[in-house]
Amino acid sequence: MLPPRVYIFIGLNGVRILSIIALILVFASNIVTLVHDIQAVNTGQAPNATMEIMMNSDYILGSSVPNQPAGAFWAVLNRLFIIGQTVVLIFSEFGFPSAFFTRYFPVLGKNFGLGALGVIQMLIGAAVLSHRVDTFTLVSAFFLFSIGCLNVLMGLIFREGAKSKRSVTSWKEHAKSALPTHVGGVDIRPVVKMAESAAPSFVSNMWPGSGGKDEKPFDKAGFGFGRQGEKAAGRDGYLISKPVESLPRYAPKPMPTGNTE
Repeated sequence: MLPPRVYIFIGLNGVRILSIIALILVFASNIVTLVHDIQAVNTGQAPNATMEIMMNSDYILGSSVPNQPAGAFWAVLNRLFIIGQTVVLIFSEFGFPSAFFTRYFPVLGKNFGLGALGVIQMLIGAAVLSHRVDTFTLVSAFFLFSIGCLNVLMGLIFREGAKSKRSVTSWKEHAKSALPTHVGGVDIRPVVKMAESAAPSFVSNMWPGSGGKDEKPFDKAGFGFGRQGEKAAGRDGYLISKPVESLPRYAPKPMPTGNTE
């Protein structure tokens, strides 16, 4: 039985693969639609095209270009925008370049979840499905819209940690930090022996005799605060002075005891 994080890693990367496939299909289908629209516009502007058909149609025949002023311009611009957005989303799914997305498109960077990515995919799918297109473009746009809904759901479940959970680099770092300590009930952790002479200084100061075998038990014994300690401090050059005896300010002055004659 694998740990739960393995299933989460596999599931999130499966959704990412489907998302990349859907984006590639939408990218290709919009290029095909763009070519067909340009061909239809050129055919409609040919001298043998009848003006009656052009005036009575809401769209140019055989295309998704609306029959209105600058309709061809806006239709082509819309396709170019969709193609550019799919390219950006494909790079964001691969996580390259991560510094670019973190700086200029933070919602697509590694610090955000999958919710924003799913919303953008849904918008692209809805923009394509709102026009009359061929079967290939229709299926790819519907597939992208479905994957966008799934990414929004994954974003609501895992929040901002979704991309870190599906990242291969973070998985490797986590695997390196989680080395096994027991195999078959046997402790395989390395045993480190500390030499007796390598005892920390604070240990040898607090507990005499812990510095090594050659050390005498009472070489570093303390002298306390008594007479012996005062003598030892004097030998080391430290002088201990007694404080000057004084009375508090509110105490009455002592009365003279001698004869006042």
